[in-house]
Amino acid sequence: MPEQTEKLNGNMSLLCDFYELTMGNAYHLNGMGEDITYFDLYFRDLPDKGGYAVAAGLEQVVEHLMNLRFSRQDIDFLRSKGIFDEGFLRYLQNFELACDVWALPEGTVVFPNVPLLTVRGPAIQTHLLETMLLLTVNHQTLIATKASRIVRAAQGRTVLEFGSRRAQGYAGAIYGARAAYIGGCDASACTIAEKLFGVPSAGTMSHAWVQMFDSELEAFRAYARCYPDNAIFLVDTYNVLTSGLPNAIRAFEEEVVARGHRPRGIRIDSGDIAYLSKRARAMLDEAGFADVKITASNSLDEYLIRDTLMQGAQVDTFGVGERLITSKSDPVLGGVYKLVAVEREGAIVPKIKLSENVAKITTPHFKKPYRLVDRHNGKAIADVLCVHDEAIDATHPYLLFDPDYPWKRKWAHDFVAQELMVPVIKGGSLCYDLPSLEEIRAHCAASQAALWEEVTRFENPQHYYVDLSQKLWDIKNAMLMEANGSAPSGD
Repeated sequence: MPEQTEKLNGNMSLLCDFYELTMGNAYHLNGMGEDITYFDLYFRDLPDKGGYAVAAGLEQVVEHLMNLRFSRQDIDFLRSKGIFDEGFLRYLQNFELACDVWALPEGTVVFPNVPLLTVRGPAIQTHLLETMLLLTVNHQTLIATKASRIVRAAQGRTVLEFGSRRAQGYAGAIYGARAAYIGGCDASACTIAEKLFGVPSAGTMSHAWVQMFDSELEAFRAYARCYPDNAIFLVDTYNVLTSGLPNAIRAFEEEVVARGHRPRGIRIDSGDIAYLSKRARAMLDEAGFADVKITASNSLDEYLIRDTLMQGAQVDTFGVGERLITSKSDPVLGGVYKLVAVEREGAIVPKIKLSENVAKITTPHFKKPYRLVDRHNGKAIADVLCVHDEAIDATHPYLLFDPDYPWKRKWAHDFVAQELMVPVIKGGSLCYDLPSLEEIRAHCAASQAALWEEVTRFENPQHYYVDLSQKLWDIKNAMLMEANGSAPSGD
């Protein structure tokens, strides 16, 4: 261990893979550090074998880029490694961002191979950004996507994010709460997420509160006296039906209604949620508390919520913890950050990465993604990746074709062509007005509403096509043919 350690204090400049630094040093030594490069950040597979993902994390990407500086301690540490040129270390010490960034607005539904970010800039800088951009976008996109699935399963009922204590680190808890709110959750148990981002925080009592008193009834009474307008009791510490519900009803009557207030709800955190909620609803209604809401928690996810509701559960609110905040069923979004072009004497030269694994072959060039939307019903038809200097003319039918099976073709008619990416940073300066969290959340809801139900279903969703323009497909195909030693056809 070093004799002295420096606390992070928000400085994440060295949160990078070490090879980003060794390559940067080598670019510097080879006179290539200022060569202009283009990188795309995208993913190949959707989490949970779902139909779509929700882009998130852009605000934190911007914060990182706008504050990217290497401290004296950073430079001293790198010097101690004994492999970095002093000229390269001076470059880092005087670092000034000189990149351009285009991005999908947060909350946009996104599909495999569509860039969430495109970065243009000097080779040293674009390489240094890889790890931080990936971990930020991968994590928040993953959690926002999981939240979206859970919220859809709840069919309009309130969903609360309850996962802080099971998150993978404090950053996972804090930024996960933000992403979950973007994805549609109504509030979070994570208090600091409200302070930092405005995510509403919510919560009442734990089992420990009930256990602290000599009786469950006295625990409920004491809580109701403190919070007469927010009396929500956890009723499963001992037995939901024989103890928790009867004591809750009595405390409602004696400590809430008797003082001129109305009780808010109960929470069930264990047992058969469908059965217990139906019994609880009947008991509450019979006691004159039809307006009291029922919250269910305990290791829920979209499948359990869906099945519980299919069984007739009488639940108004779902509190979802570990399976949301960690996306437990599919905990990694495999986003990648790939070089797609370089500039040579002012011209953009496309670059491609080949692989025996066809899915890992990259789509070259500086691209512009479009979404074709039906002009009449507002539903998304397909996404199209174009070369940066192309524009889709929506006044004429547009021929779509599957880039993997190009003989599969379809004409799009009466559509609107929406450019998906917006310029965020130009020459190292912010040129984008970051939307509020509420605006991002609303955009997410609208973006999801443009999808057909067949795309959003949980099992075997309809494949949403991400096509290439003819020009981009020709460029990619020619590069593949050339790499394989074959000349492309003359047509």
